[in-house]
Amino acid sequence: MRILMIAPEPFFEPRGTPFSEYHRIRALTDLGHTVDLVTYPFGRDMPLPGLRVFRCLRPPFVTRIKIGPSMAKIPLDLALSLTAFRRALAERYDAIHSHEEGALIGIVLAALFRRPHLYDMHSSLPQQLSNFSFSRSRVLLAVFRWMERLFITRSQAIIVICPQLAETVRQVAPDATPVLIENAPGSGGAPVAGQGLRTRQEFGLSASTPLVVYTGTFEAYQGLDLLFSAMAVVTGQRPDARLLLAGGRPEQVERAREQAHRAGIGAVTVFTGERPAEEIPQFLDAADVLVSPRSTGTNTPLKIYQYLRAGRPIVATRLLTHTQVLTDDISILTEPSAEGLAQGIMQALADPAAALELGRRASTLAETKYSYEAYVGRTRQAVAQLTGEPLPAGAGGVR
Repeated sequence: MRILMIAPEPFFEPRGTPFSEYHRIRALTDLGHTVDLVTYPFGRDMPLPGLRVFRCLRPPFVTRIKIGPSMAKIPLDLALSLTAFRRALAERYDAIHSHEEGALIGIVLAALFRRPHLYDMHSSLPQQLSNFSFSRSRVLLAVFRWMERLFITRSQAIIVICPQLAETVRQVAPDATPVLIENAPGSGGAPVAGQGLRTRQEFGLSASTPLVVYTGTFEAYQGLDLLFSAMAVVTGQRPDARLLLAGGRPEQVERAREQAHRAGIGAVTVFTGERPAEEIPQFLDAADVLVSPRSTGTNTPLKIYQYLRAGRPIVATRLLTHTQVLTDDISILTEPSAEGLAQGIMQALADPAAALELGRRASTLAETKYSYEAYVGRTRQAVAQLTGEPLPAGAGGVR
């Protein structure tokens, strides 16, 4: 099947949705389909057999695009629409596959060219407005709700990345059957034992230093303020503990450094800044504890799946954003407060044997429920729903 895919993202950049898009394409091409990807004029090439990339024009004065809603997306999405329309005219495609708000372009093209449409839902559009503190406008919220309803009701197949989004779909269309494909492969590689020692040496940390590691973006919903306050409590009882954060744009790192200083942990906190995705596993291997302090939102953080594969104890807030994947059997879930998070971190540091067992169970779960074979099988199911073809008996795995 020839697929025209629309991705209003900088493809490829090492962050959530582009990771998800890359692995969606990888699974589709592994299943024997070809993908023509129409995307933003930013990002680096990621060659894959069966993939062609078509970038839209860059609007004047737009040099980058930040995560979440932004004014820059308006001219970019207009340029994306033009490129997608030209592609649809130039060649005959069997289906349209759209990510996020690109579905607005996708459903129009699908209607014009009488092709089935797949909506790849990475988040709830109305919820993005609050998660990123973009706007409190009721009018804009109503527009985003209308768009989301339109995407759900006009698509022949819908992929969601977490159970909460499946609920969102069913609230709009009770008879809908969204396909849940969690972003496990998109979360990045697993650590190789021994890599972490070099990372510790690079940042002046001994092999015996208790190290708490956070990886990911520095957006407000990630809860870094909570983490800094928690570490102030932790270092009051474990002054040898250190915190390392891998991520953040330069201006975000400067703000976070000031926050850490105000919390009294500036001297025990290491900021690495944004690092290539290929380097993240070595930071995970260096960790004694992996932490996710996310305080808002409902989507499962992409990092959680990579944390699972790391085989280290995971400390995370007991919120829906985590509990759709994490349980008490494979992680330490805490109250979403500085005191709660601090207790969880200290629990992991105080009993290494129990913490190791948690990590082992998490790793086992990653190798079974969140394997690439399972991911491809779910992708095959979504394609069958899109085309209306019956799913072959025992379907699943790479062709």
